[in-house]
Amino acid sequence: MHLRSIIFSLLCLSSLQLEAQSIARRENDAIPAKVESIYTRGLKYLASSQQANGTWSDNSGHYPGVVGLATLAFLAHGEDPNHGPYSSNIKSCVNFILESQKPENGYIGTSMYNHGFATLALAEAYGAVDDPKIGRALQKAVDLILSAQKRNPKGGWRYSPDSKDADTTVTGCQIVALLAARNAGIPIPDTAIERALKYMSSCRDSSGAYGYTSRGGGKTTLTAIGSLCYSLAKQKDAEGFDQSLENLKRNLDYRDTHYTYYFEYYMSQALFQADEEAWKLWNEKNIRLLSVTQQPEGSWAGNRGPSYSTASALLSLALNYRLLPVYEK
Repeated sequence: MHLRSIIFSLLCLSSLQLEAQSIARRENDAIPAKVESIYTRGLKYLASSQQANGTWSDNSGHYPGVVGLATLAFLAHGEDPNHGPYSSNIKSCVNFILESQKPENGYIGTSMYNHGFATLALAEAYGAVDDPKIGRALQKAVDLILSAQKRNPKGGWRYSPDSKDADTTVTGCQIVALLAARNAGIPIPDTAIERALKYMSSCRDSSGAYGYTSRGGGKTTLTAIGSLCYSLAKQKDAEGFDQSLENLKRNLDYRDTHYTYYFEYYMSQALFQADEEAWKLWNEKNIRLLSVTQQPEGSWAGNRGPSYSTASALLSLALNYRLLPVYEK
């Protein structure tokens, strides 16, 4: 997600587009009726409350990262981004992300959180949304991430591209974005992933729990982030992975009261990628929770605004559909 001095030539762009993954719908897996009901109500809320510029009017709905999560929520349900009933919503989201990117360095928004989730959305939209600008923007976004890591002595990321320290939440966000971009055909050096995972492992204790900036103070939400990164990097045989999985499985009833939907978002992916049977147990609990906390108009309440809460809650259910490349094993 970082800057390179030369943007795609048309030939390079065409080559990457051929390699980009498109969305493939699951054919034989039945979707629980309750999940479909919850999800469609949530999408209707996001669509009806979206502003003309692609954002939402609540307290975090104007951030590119939140718009990115909403983009993912639409695509994860298999919505056609070019001709379907939500195509204009998806295109408005993508356009806002593209317009939020700084042309001089590829930075999206004003924090690496926003940049990471916005880049993830571009990676998942690339090859699915009919807009050649996405490929160029995705490459520049990836370049920014990689150049920021090179400047970071810890090998991870924090709030700014120029940060010299790191934490597991921002670093995990960038790792997932990089791996999604790789799936979409963007070259990502193995050394960048290895260095990032080395930083993540430095924050994992002997029980498999991940701390925020060190091995101390391990939390289930952070452990889910760390576990997911290793799964997506196809390193489930790495030292400490099994301990992290067992840690998550001991906490299937855990709910993060401060970062509720952030936790739901990562826990669903971490369990699905690591142990599908454990995910099924957790998924049943999550469906029940979200069904009783969903508001009448289809949103979920939260201190970061209903657009963020709703998009994140929906994405915690998206493994029931498995339509995005990032949700495949």
